[in-house]
Amino acid sequence: MQTKVRSQLALGLLLILAGAWFFAVQVIPGLGDLFQWPSILIGFGVLLLVLGLVVNAPGLAIPATIIAGIGGLLAWQNATGHWESWAYAWALIPGFVGVGIVLMGALEGTLANRWREGGTLILISLIMFAIFGSFLGGLGTFGPYWPLLLVVLGLILLGQSLLGRRQA
Repeated sequence: MQTKVRSQLALGLLLILAGAWFFAVQVIPGLGDLFQWPSILIGFGVLLLVLGLVVNAPGLAIPATIIAGIGGLLAWQNATGHWESWAYAWALIPGFVGVGIVLMGALEGTLANRWREGGTLILISLIMFAIFGSFLGGLGTFGPYWPLLLVVLGLILLGQSLLGRRQA
């Protein structure tokens, strides 16, 4: 099947599903209350991933994981009321990109190559999340030891640059 035909089929299916959902929310009282507003972002991310699968565009995994990841963060913040965590939770967004890169590699059959790229972003994102979360008081686990995370991040980057030179 041609890519243009698959794209039109996927878009048509998404429009039908979206229209059916919005109609059902209007007709059935209380249906819209089952899902909190961040669920829309998570659902859009999932739909974007499905669209990428249908039209054979694995690159759509990256924006799909970013959108769904931000939706997940907002869902957690909405459920807990811990909105001030956004001061350090933004550091997870590069990790969402990393997850998208790894997923894209799995979909296109280049997982080994993409794992290193995506894994590096995920690791850096988690370290930065821990640093900012500890520094800003959101993660009490590390307390006064958060500067050691900077040392770990520096060692990782130094090791990668030295190993990269030897391989070249």
